[in-house]
Amino acid sequence: MSLFRHELRLLLRQRLTVVALALLAVLTVAALATGMAEVARQRAAIAAIPAAQAEDIGAVRDYVDRTKDAGSAAYYSFHPTWDAPAPLAFAALGMRDVSPYILRVRALGLEAQIYDGDTFNSELALPGRFDFAFVLVFLTPLFVIALFHDLVSGEREAGRQRMLDALPNGGRGLWRRRSMLRLLLLWVVLSAPFAVAAAIAGVAFATIVIVLALIAAYLLFWVALAALVGRLRWSSVANAATLAAAWLVLVLIVPTLANVAINAATPVNQGAEITMAQREAVNGAWDVPREATMRRFYANHPEWADSAPLGPEFHYKWYLAFHQNGDESVAGAVRAYRGGLERRDATARALGWVLPSVGVQALLTRLAHTDLTAQLAYQDRIRAFHQRLRTFYYGYLFRDRPFAKADFDRAPQFQDTPHG
Repeated sequence: MSLFRHELRLLLRQRLTVVALALLAVLTVAALATGMAEVARQRAAIAAIPAAQAEDIGAVRDYVDRTKDAGSAAYYSFHPTWDAPAPLAFAALGMRDVSPYILRVRALGLEAQIYDGDTFNSELALPGRFDFAFVLVFLTPLFVIALFHDLVSGEREAGRQRMLDALPNGGRGLWRRRSMLRLLLLWVVLSAPFAVAAAIAGVAFATIVIVLALIAAYLLFWVALAALVGRLRWSSVANAATLAAAWLVLVLIVPTLANVAINAATPVNQGAEITMAQREAVNGAWDVPREATMRRFYANHPEWADSAPLGPEFHYKWYLAFHQNGDESVAGAVRAYRGGLERRDATARALGWVLPSVGVQALLTRLAHTDLTAQLAYQDRIRAFHQRLRTFYYGYLFRDRPFAKADFDRAPQFQDTPHG
């Protein structure tokens, strides 16, 4: 231990080392604070939903009560859904930065409502918002390079390497101690602020341990790469340039090119195209004979087929029926779109076994429930809730039951699923 304390004193006398560690600490704390502030903002927005919903429904309730029309209630009532952030979301915001986490839906065609916000490719390999994942994946390797590029070459250029190798505790043992000390300091600078933030956020202990191990593994990769370059006995400047080039290639260029290749190999239409197709089907239904629309609807939903025939006047059950027909007309496109996104995501994750930067970011977003899988799971919860909404309103529309003020309280309520 005395040898490590001696090495620590020598290390802390180096201004570059102290500045690098201090700067990394500042960046880490800033990233964690930014992530926690964003998650707090999202939670506050979700917490404000009940009050806003009560005000909106209050206005609709007064209007509908005059006519007792369930169709008007279905048409004018917006029902909120939300995806609350997981405890670890502050560390890797992932798709929460580009995809909606609150969506108000009506009992009309759902697909156009979902894809108005469109779900983009997860872009696992590309830089995103300034958060802890960004600091770890994109910036930390630069600090490893700063501390390790001249570990041996600097002593050789100063003429001290032979003397250090000849010392009783010198040679390989000395370089191992110095490497371990630098690695430990970097790990502490990253891990200590993260552990504090995670404890405040209520992250599970097992998850914290996994992230701390992930930080260590990512640091070890870059330290090992620096040691490999150092064995070539080049100058410190050459070592730094080589490692910087490796960072550029492994963290930016190759992941970006791989992302382009994945997108080209798995072409996926944009969600906006599904929205347009669904809306065209809905708008075109106005020109389709109403009997044809209802026959198509009853064929897929025979439980409502015993409803009274349509009269000459407008009836909301016909209107909602062709909205559901519109959803079903794009069901194949929705499956294809989702399947393409999942294939892209799976390929990107497989790439993570080869490129540590991609793998680390993918694992962090998975643990934080901010990846594509989490976003699609939220969409599944929206679809399940929307089906309950439709069934609720259809019970009034297809049975010609009046819809009174008290019936608003019987409408289904969205329940978010807590992240594990």
